Amino acid sequence: MAEDPIQTTELDILVVPETNLILVASVIEPLRVANRVSGLDLYRWRIMSPDGLAIETKSRIPVPVDEVFRPENETTPLFVLSSHNWRRYATSALKTLLAKTARHRSVVAGIESGTWLLAETALLDGFSATSHWEDYEEFSSSYPQVRTVRERYVIDGKRITTGGSLPTLDLMLELIRRRHGYSMALEVSRQFIYEQGGTPGDAAAMPSTGSVRLADPRVSHAMRLMEEHIEQPLTLARLARRVGVSDRHLQSLFRETIGAPPHVHYLALRLNAARRKVIETRLAFADIAALTGFNSASAFARSYRAHFRESASDTRRRLRPGSGLVA
Repeated sequence: MAEDPIQTTELDILVVPETNLILVASVIEPLRVANRVSGLDLYRWRIMSPDGLAIETKSRIPVPVDEVFRPENETTPLFVLSSHNWRRYATSALKTLLAKTARHRSVVAGIESGTWLLAETALLDGFSATSHWEDYEEFSSSYPQVRTVRERYVIDGKRITTGGSLPTLDLMLELIRRRHGYSMALEVSRQFIYEQGGTPGDAAAMPSTGSVRLADPRVSHAMRLMEEHIEQPLTLARLARRVGVSDRHLQSLFRETIGAPPHVHYLALRLNAARRKVIETRLAFADIAALTGFNSASAFARSYRAHFRESASDTRRRLRPGSGLVA
């Protein structure tokens, strides 16, 4: 994918009948949120079905589609979504279309049982792939030409596979991170956080950024401290002491758990908080800088522009309340 963060990424999404509604949402919602929090058309997608009719999901809520799946020579990524009874819909016609379009696509992704459809079409031969944990042994024995691995999702060159709905959400966050950086992935992930009432703070679920499996409790504690000290950021040494590890060990824990060092996560938290204040308030930028831990307005301005590729004034102009772009 290109590095220009303003360029729109287009995707084609083929939804097979009897797909779970949450699986469809796991692909689309992170893209929608990325568009909303950026105020830009970062992603566009077309939803297709094998016959052009709305998909009746297992929850009996239909998914409208834009068109029938009749690909030509499109190069945009193709996501193939399937959940239940995939064999019923793996017709020779559909497999032929998948095989033909895969020659041109930059990426073909099998989402949950979509992995089976790709394997059945020989599109995973020689690639590493994963499947839902319930089907792992059967999938591995059925397709020995595929390097089956026990992972939540697998990105192997031009092929992507996932093992379920929540792994798909992790995948989409990772793709957003690769395309638009850690700050964007973090801000999108925070829209999906649910914390059960009464859960101890350190044990609460932490946002996933694509590489998170289970957050180390020490990393969770450090993240919580960062969130509590946005206005007056803690140094790495103080964070490490509060968590009970050395500076170097804390850095290693962060890299192992979220794939980013503490200072990257901390700066992303502060800049995302600043961005929300730019959008949602009329505070002066100097005041926002002070509230988010920057020692000067100029330092804030430089950091803001480096992360968001626009000035705070530009953001406020585009995404001011009432503009209709942040709803």
